[in-house]
Amino acid sequence: MPNEVLIGAAADFLKEGREVVLTPKGSSMLPFIRGQIDSVRLKKKDTVKKGDIVLADLGDRYVLHRVFREDDQRLTLMGDGNIKGVESCDRSDILGTVTSIIRPSGKEIKPGKGGLWRALLPVRRYILAIYRRLLCVSRKDSF
Repeated sequence: MPNEVLIGAAADFLKEGREVVLTPKGSSMLPFIRGQIDSVRLKKKDTVKKGDIVLADLGDRYVLHRVFREDDQRLTLMGDGNIKGVESCDRSDILGTVTSIIRPSGKEIKPGKGGLWRALLPVRRYILAIYRRLLCVSRKDSF
């Protein structure tokens, strides 16, 4: 099913106040959310704060990223797995907030605010490179 259709339906559920579980694609939220491995539980919240992981409708695409900065009505988003590049959106573009990360074992983890990870932005490139290499090695070992 195309992302636009799936997330569009999920957005409708979130607007109704229902919880939604999605399995994200991509690596923009590494190392905390592993694309096509972990799932996330989302819920529409009244307030969104710096450090929250949110699903946003950017008009041309949907992103699951962390709120990096906040102003009155504008939010700056950045994926934990990104070393540069941010997106901006209005608070009204937020479809839902991640309330838990679900590992393949079924264990649910409440997401933190990512303060230390944001502070590590200058060296994040090296940490992510090591993580990706270790992840690739462990995946090769599992085949």
